[in-house]
Amino acid sequence: MKILMIEDNESVSEMMQMFFLNEGWDATFKFDGKEGLDAFLADPTAWDMITLDLNLPSMDGMLVAREIRKVSQVVPIIMLTARDSESDQVIGLEMGADDYVTKPFSPLTLIARMKALYRRSEILEVAQPSKNENKEFDIETKHFQMNTKTREAYLNGQAIEGLTPKEFDLLYTLAKKPRQVFSREQLLELVWDYQYFGDERTVDAHIKKLRQKIEKVGPQVIQTVWGVGYKFDDSGVA
Repeated sequence: MKILMIEDNESVSEMMQMFFLNEGWDATFKFDGKEGLDAFLADPTAWDMITLDLNLPSMDGMLVAREIRKVSQVVPIIMLTARDSESDQVIGLEMGADDYVTKPFSPLTLIARMKALYRRSEILEVAQPSKNENKEFDIETKHFQMNTKTREAYLNGQAIEGLTPKEFDLLYTLAKKPRQVFSREQLLELVWDYQYFGDERTVDAHIKKLRQKIEKVGPQVIQTVWGVGYKFDDSGVA
């Protein structure tokens, strides 16, 4: 992997550099939010993973994540934060982070999170289809279609735009078993590929953003089953 680590604590960067080298990963370190964003913008397709501290000089991590997502919806972002409040973590996810790790953290935990996130993005990453390519959908109902090869989703014939990798995976997991109720714990294990040890706010934050994007093109197809979790149901779509 080629990693961009935006982290103002040099001791943390030095520690992680040893672990990255041990994995054979090529890492670039920036200690300032603006410098980190500039490094990303200089070549947005060069990076396989971004780790992003929340508290940074010049530009904080929330703003950096938002600017990165304006350019790329697919580069995986893990946010590192010393803050432990629910609002900060949820806002970070809503700004476009795929995951977050709270400081102080174990380097091995961060490495495991990065591997899991990269593994899923690498498996699902494909080239854009040509204009003449026939669309074949992995999921197709009267109102909804998904193609995992082209990473496209449609509701009533309109594309659901701007889905991040995790949002697409979450929608696919729900839609391939319509009307089946998934608990938050099940979705954490299925979509994120590892357990969050009871931290369910990640699912709720991604569901919120996913619903906002679905509602731009049609009726809501992700339903809340109170006290249990979420399900996909497009049977009520007109």
